[in-house]
Amino acid sequence: MPLVVGRRGSLGAIEAAAAEDGLLFLVAQRSADTEEPAAGELHRVGVVARIVQATRQANGTVRILIEGLTRARVTRYVPASNYLRATLADTPAQPEEDPAALNVSARRVLTLFEEYVTLHRRIPNEVVALVQGAESPERQAYGIAAHLAIRVEMRQTLLEAPTLPHLFEALAQVLAAEIELLRLERKLDDDVRGSLFQNQREFYLQEQLKAIHRELGQEDGDDALELERQVEARNLPEAIKARALREVRKLRRMSPLSPESTVGRNYIDWILALPWTERTDDVLDVAHARRVLDEDHYGLDEVKERILDYIGVLSLVERMEGPILCLVGPPGVGKTSLGRSVARALGRKFVRMSLGGVRDEAEIRGHRRTYIGSMPGRVIQAMRRAEVMNPVILLDEIDKLGQDYRGDPAAALLEVLDPEQNRAFNDHYLEIDYDLSQVLFLTTANYLPQVPEPLRDRMEIIRLSGYLDQEKFAIARQFLIPKQLRANGLGDAKIDWATDVIPSVVQGYTREAGVRELERRIGRIARKLARRRAESLDASDVARGTGSVTLHAGDLPELLGPAPYDPSQLNLDHKVGVATGLAYTSVGGEVLEIEVTALGGRGKLQLTGTLGDVMKESASAALSYARSRAGVLGVDREFHRTRDLHVHIPTGATPKDGPSAGIAIASAIISAITGIPVRGDVAMTGEITLRGRVLPIGGLKEKAVAAHRNGIRHVLIPQQNVRDLDELPEEVRTAITFHPVKTMDDVLALALVHTDFATEVPAVAPH
Repeated sequence: MPLVVGRRGSLGAIEAAAAEDGLLFLVAQRSADTEEPAAGELHRVGVVARIVQATRQANGTVRILIEGLTRARVTRYVPASNYLRATLADTPAQPEEDPAALNVSARRVLTLFEEYVTLHRRIPNEVVALVQGAESPERQAYGIAAHLAIRVEMRQTLLEAPTLPHLFEALAQVLAAEIELLRLERKLDDDVRGSLFQNQREFYLQEQLKAIHRELGQEDGDDALELERQVEARNLPEAIKARALREVRKLRRMSPLSPESTVGRNYIDWILALPWTERTDDVLDVAHARRVLDEDHYGLDEVKERILDYIGVLSLVERMEGPILCLVGPPGVGKTSLGRSVARALGRKFVRMSLGGVRDEAEIRGHRRTYIGSMPGRVIQAMRRAEVMNPVILLDEIDKLGQDYRGDPAAALLEVLDPEQNRAFNDHYLEIDYDLSQVLFLTTANYLPQVPEPLRDRMEIIRLSGYLDQEKFAIARQFLIPKQLRANGLGDAKIDWATDVIPSVVQGYTREAGVRELERRIGRIARKLARRRAESLDASDVARGTGSVTLHAGDLPELLGPAPYDPSQLNLDHKVGVATGLAYTSVGGEVLEIEVTALGGRGKLQLTGTLGDVMKESASAALSYARSRAGVLGVDREFHRTRDLHVHIPTGATPKDGPSAGIAIASAIISAITGIPVRGDVAMTGEITLRGRVLPIGGLKEKAVAAHRNGIRHVLIPQQNVRDLDELPEEVRTAITFHPVKTMDDVLALALVHTDFATEVPAVAPH
């Protein structure tokens, strides 16, 4: 047989044997855990073997092929330099004086060995022929012992048998015991196979395990019975309880190792985990709700009023179907955090569910229970996390839903967000109706046009425009500064913020509708102050929070670096061919400068600035209007044959599109071809028709806030948008004069410098 030798002492013995007569003494150690056994830890009886072949391996071990010669007993161990030498006494097994009795014992053992090989599946039948052809009874006995699957201690006992009759008797006892175990194993195997028929291999293994447990008297607990107790203990509606019990009965008939069993068990776990009757008691105190909303958010009066209306109605009726409110506004205005405040005001649990990037309809309606790993949709998962029937669930970024070959998630949300349907919402995984009518759904979106119209129809839209500078100042002082100081270990520090610090940060370091970038800038200031404090004070002072700091606007370049924005960046001077337009984007209102240059050419109209199809059509309509009014404008009627017009809107890397830039483009074109400057303090928004009529637009609140942020003092708006002026903040209405216009002549009379195209159009005072 081959052996792989790696111990230092064993390698030394192999080298010494190879240098002499090639004989080794092989002996077992008493404990297999001993790495370097001494002489007293070795057995006294072993085998003398001859090295047939030795090969050194790359890892330092030696692979030897040995041939056993005879049994021997150690009389004395003699330590060598790095191995053991042994003085041996040859002790062959003595045969019995009666040869006939010895032959009877040998034949009995051979018969038992043949039966053992027949029952044992891992011993080839050729071994029996090899044992029978051995040259002596002793060789037969040791050949049989070598092929028995028994412990090392039993093998050592067989090796130490004093005579051949003792050896054969011990072999007979061992073989009889092993044969009995193999017969029992074969019986169990046959019993299980008789009940299998066409079942799967996993079912066979489980039944075999059950049979073994029965033989040992160890019955497993009934998992299905435990599930049935849990179903009975839960306060489930009758229809749900009947369905759950039916699934438990199906589970009892399945094999625990089958895939269907896993799917069925998961289904029952979901039914037990979902809330069916549990709910929290609403806090129907309008004054408390107002106080909570004011503590968490500054401004947002319209949203707060809508929530207070809901709480007031809920206090008068026993149950009210949850409204679907959609908060639309640019990033950073507090849409997501407002949902958490609403839940706190109502005393309800809050669950946020992000829909950004969801493209699979199954994410909303759930997966069919046809494969392992199927699970309910995100709505049911949110209800499981809420653990009550009436939570506040915030569907965040509903305008970021995708659509591909796996379905339309926005269409799947129609049932969720419809008060007339969601009382019986059917998830593909549950396959039973679930009541969502008690849930207060809040949704958020940055850009309403990206929300499908059927889904938009089921929600009540509440717009959150950007914050004014004064509102940002108040938010920074009341919320952002304390929060960032606590987060950066300065909650107990004495830091005085001069009155000019926050305005300088807002105007020089941020340009946004919300306050997210403002919070990041304040956080950066707090980290700089924390670092200075850690460097200048010793550990005890830092722990006590001593020292005070006063911040001034002059410290900002050192703390935040150079200001990326110039508060006076927008040039309000009168310019030829440059008109100021107002745009409504997903990040709030923006001010755009529309530039037009008239060049010598053949009437080519070039549009640049990454304009969308709607803005390109507005430019074409504006040019057609200018051609139709060439006589009134005092320019050559054939100017389009001798001049090329290049219309450009800066920041060309940003895509732009929308139906509100028509009058601004027309004003810039007319200014370019007439040479009359456009007033720099006037911004305008509105669409134009070929006859010069000005059509209404949307997003007036966001556009007006952007104009106020950039120092615009006059804004031209369509006549039909006058009714929207009452929704504007008081500060915007006071600082900006709004001029309603009906036609392009009204626009030119107000926008161009020293014009007499039409009578002056008076400003309007909001109602």
